[in-house]
Amino acid sequence: MYEEYFGLKKKPFSIVPDPSFFFMSEGHREGLAHLMYGIQNEGGFVLLTGEVGTGKTTICRRLLELMPEDVEVAFILNPKLTAEELLSTICDEFGIKYPKNTTSIKVLVTLISGYLLEVHEKSRRAVVIIEEAQNLRTEVLEQIRLLTNLETNQKKLLQMIMLGQPELKEILQQPQLRQLSQRITARYHLSPLLRDEVPMYVEYRLSAAGLIRGHLFPPRTLKRLLRLTGGVPRLINVVCDRALLGAYVQGQSRVDLRTLVRAAHEVFGEGKRDRRGWATQRSVVLGLILLVLVIFGVLYYLPTLRSAVDAVGISRSQVSRNAGQKTYQAGVSATAPATTTKSKVGGLGVSTPVPAVVAAGTLERPLQQSGPETREAAYASLFVQWRLSYKPDGKQTVSDQARSQGFECLVGRGGLADLRQMNKPAVLKLVDQRGGKYYATLTALKGETATFHIGSESRLVSLKEIAARWAGEYLVLWRRPIDYRAVLASGATGPMVTWLADRLALASGRPAATDKNHIFDRAMIEQVKQFQLAHGIVPDGIVGPRTIIGLTAAVPNGDPVLYDIKEGT
Repeated sequence: MYEEYFGLKKKPFSIVPDPSFFFMSEGHREGLAHLMYGIQNEGGFVLLTGEVGTGKTTICRRLLELMPEDVEVAFILNPKLTAEELLSTICDEFGIKYPKNTTSIKVLVTLISGYLLEVHEKSRRAVVIIEEAQNLRTEVLEQIRLLTNLETNQKKLLQMIMLGQPELKEILQQPQLRQLSQRITARYHLSPLLRDEVPMYVEYRLSAAGLIRGHLFPPRTLKRLLRLTGGVPRLINVVCDRALLGAYVQGQSRVDLRTLVRAAHEVFGEGKRDRRGWATQRSVVLGLILLVLVIFGVLYYLPTLRSAVDAVGISRSQVSRNAGQKTYQAGVSATAPATTTKSKVGGLGVSTPVPAVVAAGTLERPLQQSGPETREAAYASLFVQWRLSYKPDGKQTVSDQARSQGFECLVGRGGLADLRQMNKPAVLKLVDQRGGKYYATLTALKGETATFHIGSESRLVSLKEIAARWAGEYLVLWRRPIDYRAVLASGATGPMVTWLADRLALASGRPAATDKNHIFDRAMIEQVKQFQLAHGIVPDGIVGPRTIIGLTAAVPNGDPVLYDIKEGT
């Protein structure tokens, strides 16, 4: 109804688990990595739990998209079954024929066992995925465990993935299920979105739905959205959908705070609003009582404090003058302009920020520069970080210029967790208050602040400011290893494999091996998967850009970094 009004191609906040709307938060990335690890790790159970609406099903849909071609999948949506019904459903999913109306567990297990052996002989694997697994009966869970006993002399024949609500963890702690619990090789609990992820989630879904310009949810509205939904994606979707409808009906161009709150009341019901209102009133009353007590204490002890000040010879006027002088000095330091120098970058004069004092402020776009100008300045700044040359003349793309100097560009979408993991300077695509695009170079992260080069300035900003301006798009440079051509094939040898073996050793705290005749065999692939899992990368064993960047970030080598890994962020 409101899609055309806001310039959207489809509804951005549908609760249907559409993989095209999959937002890769830090929690979703780790959850998906655990499931992928479970797929690669033969045999056993993998467990993914989370509250209702946190995105378990969406992760599962994404998992199915990434499923290797050699995997046969049985997907169980309705687990409220008897043991016989579950086994027959598995047969249906795998395409196993069985006698009609049979209720014999022995017959069904024998047929499944024969099928799994055939799959194994074809060098393929079988996986059963069960959603809403908290609804499984105890006797059915025990039958599932018995299924995983099917094995050859080398490996298990069946991998089980169970997705469920938090009570599933409690169910598996029962004494009669301890054998099953001991077979869980990977488990992860999916939490709601973090505070800085909620704005990125909303902007990402709007962008995926076709929104080109503007912010439909102002920062103040997004803050209230977090409070109302607790960061649960499904609740965010329902409230935002209702709020957009309300804005459309009222002829508004954006969702204001009043419209959002009204939408939340419609979604959650009047009872929840009344309880929230009482909680707010109670907080106000308690705050007023505390304020009165503080004022009383100050008035009571004020004469004593004044006498103490007089006793040490410091008059109130001296205190005021000293405080005023410090305030003036602090103001000068905070507003001192950053100095810039003209550097010859790629044969052209490009203003590269070399600030004497990092200016505190926001990520607002410099008024004197257009979006394309900030992009070229950001690329130039990024190349300077790597001591490379950049020519903003439009004749070569940024990727071509990086490749000609032994580097590659990685363009991606994610969050601050991705940038911390890669630990490399990055160009971020930002959005101003009018929806215009501009660019800045992230050069440092420390605590709750970040340093940016934006235009000809260097700014120290809070991480909250990044969340308000950044929808997740970034570009980083990475140094191409010797002999890197493409993804390594099993059995590969050469300088690239030697580089990989050395990096894996150093990243795990072991010295680099003296033997240079390394082979990219199954053992090394498993090392790669373990490294990927430990660093939030999908553990697929593929040595791609993210894995190479992660390996270089794990071992300091003089490359520019966002933070010192010894100190952390």
